[in-house]
Amino acid sequence: MTKGKRVAWVTGGGSGIGEAGAEALAADGWIVMVSGRRQAVLDGVVSRIAAKGGTAEALQLDVAKAEDVQKAADTIIGRHGRVDLLVNSAGINVPKRSWNDMTLEGWNQLVEINLNGVLYCMRAVLPTMRAQRDGCIINVSSWAGRHVSKMPGPAYTTTKHAVLALTHSFNMEECVNGLRACCLMPAEVATPILQQRPVVPSAEEQARMLQPEDLGRTIAFVASLPPRVCVNEILISPTWNRGFIQTPVNRD
Repeated sequence: MTKGKRVAWVTGGGSGIGEAGAEALAADGWIVMVSGRRQAVLDGVVSRIAAKGGTAEALQLDVAKAEDVQKAADTIIGRHGRVDLLVNSAGINVPKRSWNDMTLEGWNQLVEINLNGVLYCMRAVLPTMRAQRDGCIINVSSWAGRHVSKMPGPAYTTTKHAVLALTHSFNMEECVNGLRACCLMPAEVATPILQQRPVVPSAEEQARMLQPEDLGRTIAFVASLPPRVCVNEILISPTWNRGFIQTPVNRD
């Protein structure tokens, strides 16, 4: 059992925002447990963190499976005795995302991972955090969790809105136990999930987007604040926000 160390669990820690968050937390001295579906990718993250002097461990996990989530939480608590921070970063989208081509299979997959998986992980750490009278949860939602648009599709938009509601509901009830949660809502981030879009943004467009390390720093900032501080939500976007940029009107 680890004594005197802060322990963080980062889901979806194999790439993108989760990986960047894990690296930033490890740089701040956290013991970081990274989970995800691909063991080899997780091992790579752990190795890179170790090479920089940080401490991390990998746990292969599909957050859509409630029993496996509970086992993962039990493993973390068994090894380290506590969980001080949960970062719910596991999330997906699918190419077939409009009302014209969406499938029930795709809808269910997004609900299972983007929403149910978040809930499963929150419930799994809740008894330990309550016993500690301390704990922080960061739920990675999306700009689509606040602003409805066509591009992300109805399933993604719905699940990310639900994560925002889930986060606020948690704070309403668990604030009396010293617990707090933040809903992180980034606009476009240059992560591998962009490859799932029907039209993949160009390299030039991706360079103008938020970068994973921007979100990693944001996660580490929220996690560094004292227990009296609850950052309820963060809505963050690139300065060059494509959602704000309209196609010029032809006035000829």
